[in-house]
Amino acid sequence: MKSKNNILILIFISIAIIIGGYFITSFVYPKNAGRYPIFVVILILDIYLWFSIKNIISNLFSVLKYFVYTIYWFPLTIMILYMGISVFIPITTWNPAFRTYLFGIVFTIVVAKLFPIFLLIIDDVIRLFKVFVFFIKKNIFEKTIKTPKFKRLKVLRTIGISLGLFAFIFLLLGMFLWAYDFKIKTEKIYLKDLPLEFNNLKIVQISDLHLGSWANKKPLREAVEIINQQQADLVFFTGDLVNFTSDEAFRFENILRDVKSKYGVFTVLGNHDYGNYSHWNSQEAKEENMNQLFQFYKDINWKLLINSNYVLNINNEKIAIIGVENWGAHARFPKYGNIDKALKGVETIPTKLLLSHDPSHWDLIISQNYQDIDITFSGHTHGFQFGIDFAGILWSPAEKLYKHWTGLHSNNSNQYLYVNPGIGTIGYPGRIGILPEISIIILKKEKI
Repeated sequence: MKSKNNILILIFISIAIIIGGYFITSFVYPKNAGRYPIFVVILILDIYLWFSIKNIISNLFSVLKYFVYTIYWFPLTIMILYMGISVFIPITTWNPAFRTYLFGIVFTIVVAKLFPIFLLIIDDVIRLFKVFVFFIKKNIFEKTIKTPKFKRLKVLRTIGISLGLFAFIFLLLGMFLWAYDFKIKTEKIYLKDLPLEFNNLKIVQISDLHLGSWANKKPLREAVEIINQQQADLVFFTGDLVNFTSDEAFRFENILRDVKSKYGVFTVLGNHDYGNYSHWNSQEAKEENMNQLFQFYKDINWKLLINSNYVLNINNEKIAIIGVENWGAHARFPKYGNIDKALKGVETIPTKLLLSHDPSHWDLIISQNYQDIDITFSGHTHGFQFGIDFAGILWSPAEKLYKHWTGLHSNNSNQYLYVNPGIGTIGYPGRIGILPEISIIILKKEKI
């Protein structure tokens, strides 16, 4: 009876959390409301796993038992506290290091739990199949046979728990070892119409800083040092400076101002830069947030291209640097990019370089209708911050959502797309396999 009451209480609390959490999420971070079903699924799976392993945990000696209890319910507790506290204290005002690593640990534990859950689901499917076969057999052939107990397969449970522990350790390494393990990647691109004055032009591309996720300033200083060591002619930043609000960038102003190149630093807006992922008390407050971002770019001397262009002239030979606002194929992402407006005045310039945050813009618009744009520089995907890039093997779950998610690509019209997997993080503050990248693109005059 007591066990049934506990189950009913747990179900009631869970329903209350689900309903209350949805309204809080919709109010505080409306853009994330569409992802709320993920939280509901995590809650259901949490309860499912708990009832599957609670007897094992209860048999541990007291200190270890309560330690496991704490670790197990830590993510759900933090999620609930976060939803409640963020109504009164916005997450953007929390200490960056505390916020980053707190949610990193939550993510790590949640993902680690998925492995035993998956194996337990397989086990339950096997058990249900055994039950089904048994009752078919009993009803047809042996009606008097005694019903056995269909116990779980210990080997699957052991494998699941072992994989979960392995994932937990690996994800921690991704946070503390590989999150800022910057990789330099160099590509040469040959262009037929490249003016001779621009032969061997060196471009450094970075993307997706997501400054709200940086726990401290030291890794960013290291990234800027690496960028400056390249002695680039141009630096391109392809959007997502912040996570939620522009003030996340303020503490990094002096560091980013130090980014150097011969002809300047050029940037565009990403989907996170518009403040769409935060709740604003008024439209005026949201507009002020954007004005702060515009002013920040002026203060650090980065040229922000908003559906506009810049003509780089060297000894009367020219190339066009074009920048559009965010344009994403997915319905969640804004489509503010106006390529026609951005091209005005540079139609006759033979070499055109485009900065566009989301690579789906190249897939669906640029490569289909604007063959005079030679190279598009994008970011956005992060390479999912997880995958394999080793010994010629390149894979990430990002390929399920993006046709082009990292590296250099071209089409039959000799147009190129370069997708930088970012140097920052969002959500999980780490990387596994897909490291933060500083890309070097060298333009070469194609020999005819």
